Amino acid sequence: MYKCNSRRLQELIEQFSQFGATDNGGVTRLSLSDEDVLARNYFCKCCEELGMNIQVDDMGNIYATLPGKKNVPPIVMGSHLDSVEKGGRFDGVLGVLTAIEAIRTIKENDIEVDIPLMIVNFTNEEGARFDPAMMSSGVITSKFDKEKMLQSTDKNGIRFQEALQASGYEGEQVNRLKEALAYIELHIEQGPVLEAKKREIGVVEGVLGMVCYEITITGQSNHAGTTPMSMRKDPMIVASTIMTELHEQLGKVDEQLVFTFGRMHVSPNIHTVIPNKVTFTIDSRHQKPEVMQLVEDILNALPETAGGCHIQPVKLWGRDTVHFDSAICNEVERACQSFGYSAHRMFSGAGHDAQYMASMVPSAMIFVPSIEGKSHCEEEETTFEDCAKGADILLETVLTLQTKFSLGETYTLH
Repeated sequence: MYKCNSRRLQELIEQFSQFGATDNGGVTRLSLSDEDVLARNYFCKCCEELGMNIQVDDMGNIYATLPGKKNVPPIVMGSHLDSVEKGGRFDGVLGVLTAIEAIRTIKENDIEVDIPLMIVNFTNEEGARFDPAMMSSGVITSKFDKEKMLQSTDKNGIRFQEALQASGYEGEQVNRLKEALAYIELHIEQGPVLEAKKREIGVVEGVLGMVCYEITITGQSNHAGTTPMSMRKDPMIVASTIMTELHEQLGKVDEQLVFTFGRMHVSPNIHTVIPNKVTFTIDSRHQKPEVMQLVEDILNALPETAGGCHIQPVKLWGRDTVHFDSAICNEVERACQSFGYSAHRMFSGAGHDAQYMASMVPSAMIFVPSIEGKSHCEEEETTFEDCAKGADILLETVLTLQTKFSLGETYTLH
């Protein structure tokens, strides 16, 4: 077994954390921003120094390939370099940096590579600047229409296509990843489970299915001081009642179900005026489709009227649970056993590029713990020791796959 250089990985993480560093120790590195371009440039520099070939596709995805002795599709590692606004230093980027460290370890130990190894940086995974999230992995796996994505606009009115062209990272469609033997993405957990269970590595078996509804309650605006309580059509009161009732109902469905009332709009949003409209969203996630169907049944069974107001639930979007390749997950777990690292099989509640890649190539994910479960904030933290352990598992899994693929073994695309 080969261990990665933990100090070298720490220095690499610290270097990339300077691209878009915030005053409070976080990172703002929005997709295709100046800060993102600096990170992209340095990523390419690191890979070129390792003798890797760089290609960029028409969505700005960067592919760095270490050639193998065999002319076959690559084993792919990676994630993304962009962040949310005032995000953390580890989200996304750690998957790219541990992949770089894995290649560095392979090179310094003169390990012969039969199967090509590729590191990919996906463009606009976060969706923090341009909707939707996981945009470019979605385009290359035919989940999104490219022309629609090019027209996505940020808050300053800049279209994705404009930003891509200005970045210098608009490549050719012919460079898109079309075939691979496996895809493995390392990521911070972004949740508290591994820390709570005192496990060092998460063996990620898939990504939870989810559904998001927007519920609109329409009432009647009127003067806050002159309208008797008994004569009001107040959508705010109805909304609060519905949320309370849904919280009670959904809380009884399944203990693994998670749901969030995440966004609310009130109109006209004036303290002296009874609102005439309230909209709020509810995001629900679970592994089993029958549980998600029950959630939808509950939401669609809301009454049409209450308190003199009209109630309208609308499904904004949803996704089915994605299952990763069980055989590759087993290889990740075996790598943990080889190193003596404690492991926990789990599903991801957050979305990742791997969920789209899984429709194209046998895929799996590796999680490392997030301290206090914090992510998408400047307080996001993972110990450098845990980062290095994740890199060890990534490297060992890739080397095992190298051997098995060289012997002609294959993995099933789910």
